Amino acid sequence: METISENKCFGGTQGVYSHTSAVCGCEMTYGLFLPEEVEFGPVPVLWYLSGLTCTHENAMVKAGAQAWAAEQGIALVFPDTSPRGDGVADDDAFDLGQGAGFYVNATEAPWAPHFQMWDYVTEELPALLFENFAIDEARQSITGHSMGGHGALTIAMNLPERFRSVSAFSPIANPTKSDWGRNQLTAYLGSDEGKWAANDASLLMREKGFPGPVLIDQGTEDQFLDLLKPEALADAIATRRQEAIVRMQKGYDHSYFFISTFMEDHVNFHAEALYAG
Repeated sequence: METISENKCFGGTQGVYSHTSAVCGCEMTYGLFLPEEVEFGPVPVLWYLSGLTCTHENAMVKAGAQAWAAEQGIALVFPDTSPRGDGVADDDAFDLGQGAGFYVNATEAPWAPHFQMWDYVTEELPALLFENFAIDEARQSITGHSMGGHGALTIAMNLPERFRSVSAFSPIANPTKSDWGRNQLTAYLGSDEGKWAANDASLLMREKGFPGPVLIDQGTEDQFLDLLKPEALADAIATRRQEAIVRMQKGYDHSYFFISTFMEDHVNFHAEALYAG
């Protein structure tokens, strides 16, 4: 593992690190904020999964999460959104290929050799972090935006024993019924739609739900509302009677201005779960 940078930040440290990923078959980069409490022992961690076209850097720089995480004594992890490099498959479209990993394990050519983002985020990167930093494996929560909101919800519902809480900003909520999902799931997983269900938050909510608290924020002026389909997730939450807060935020769009406005709420929401019990 290589240290790219480490900067003092709200009493803690904002680091950027790279490592050779066996899962993705390339160099991967991630951001990690550690609060000053890490000097005294392992701290709980909140995973932040970013959206389409983003890298580890977008949320790390724009979301303002470190201030609130420092206040709560919580570590933040900012993984990249896909494998990258000259030997990694790509596409001219912004919503497929590099920058658009969708947090799935691709099974189809040309994506399968590198696009194993599910295993990277749920297995390889956690193992690396717990081995090298004072992070409490027993206290984890997860959040994300757009494609990352999709990832946060699907990962949490498939690994409910791992995460104490889950939240999302404007998640891609029903990709099996949206053009912003069907194209990508076909490319990465093939045309058998039966293989897609484990990567659809609305379907998972109906089937499994989540044993902990859920928070969803969606802007009413989001330019991608028809692709995100928040109503499908809200209906699934209501049908299952899932413990959840679903908020339509009047006037807000899909941008980091929206995310940074409500980031304090999300960090505090997760802190309550991470420090409970």
